[in-house]
Formats: sequence, structure tokens, C-alpha cells
Amino acid sequence: MALSKSLEELCQKAIKLGAAEAKIIKANDIVVRDWVRLKCQYGCSEYGKRLTCPPYSPTPEQMRKILSGYSSAILLRFEPTWKNVHRVVAELERGLLSGYYSAFGLASGPCPFCKKCNLRNCIHPELARPSMEAYGIDVYATARGAGFTIEVVRTRKEKPKYFGLLLAI
Repeated sequence: MALSKSLEELCQKAIKLGAAEAKIIKANDIVVRDWVRLKCQYGCSEYGKRLTCPPYSPTPEQMRKILSGYSSAILLRFEPTWKNVHRVVAELERGLLSGYYSAFGLASGPCPFCKKCNLRNCIHPELARPSMEAYGIDVYATARGAGFTIEVVRTRKEKPKYFGLLLAI
């Protein structure tokens, strides 16, 4: 199966699973910036409490190297009320693995599957996906570059848009 057809089918599947939109993007359009992890460290109450988050996750420098091995990705947008970004990303990753064994999914925000993460050994490795922000991915710049509208959330009353990313090949 051709990669573009396979990725297009996954975009349709993503929408069926709950994504509001799914777009194929070039891996080199994913923006990685060193300062993004600071937002995790000095803004997220889950910092250091999840294996999928810093300081356990790869650094932005490592992510740049990882991205150099990919050419395509799928960027997913979810409505503010959607809560299963990690599940959808994990399912899409599994769907792509049969033809593209290098597929890897990333979600947004801390992993939601355990109240308290077992920092020695993940008990949900089939579902837990790291956050894009943990790897230094500038979700705002990446989403805007793909044509999505995304605004900064300034208060806890405002509802953010959620994004997921599937690195394909």
C-alpha cells in the first residue's frame, strides 16, 4: 500500500475515532524548540510525576535527531471536550505499524491512565504516549504551520484545543 494512501486512510480513521481534523504533514514541518520544556517544568503540576513527561522524556535535541529519521506525520486536532487523545494516538500508531514499523505517536499533556505513575515501569505501555511538549515540540507553531487555528489559553476557565501527532516514516 502506498504511504500517502495509507496515511489518508489513517486520517479518516482518526476522525471516526474522535479527532475533529487530521492532516498529513512533512516531518520537517514539526517545530522543536528548547524553551518548550521550560513550560512543562514551570507551568505543569505533573512535571516529574509521569514517565511520559520531563525529565524522563527525550530532550528537544534528541527529538530533532529522532525527527530526522522521518519524512511524514499526521497532525490531529481534537475539540476541547475530547479526553482520549492518548487512546486515539495509540490506536492509530498500532494501525500504521503493520506497514510502517517506525510509526510512533505523541499526544498532548500528561498521560491520563494512572492516578499515580509507576516511575519505574509503565503499567500501560500500549496506551501511554509522551506529550509533544515534553519532547520540545512547539505545538502552536506546528499546528499553525499546518493551517490549524490555535490560540493561547490564558486562564483555567478557557478550554484548549488538543493535538496529537503520529510520526509515520
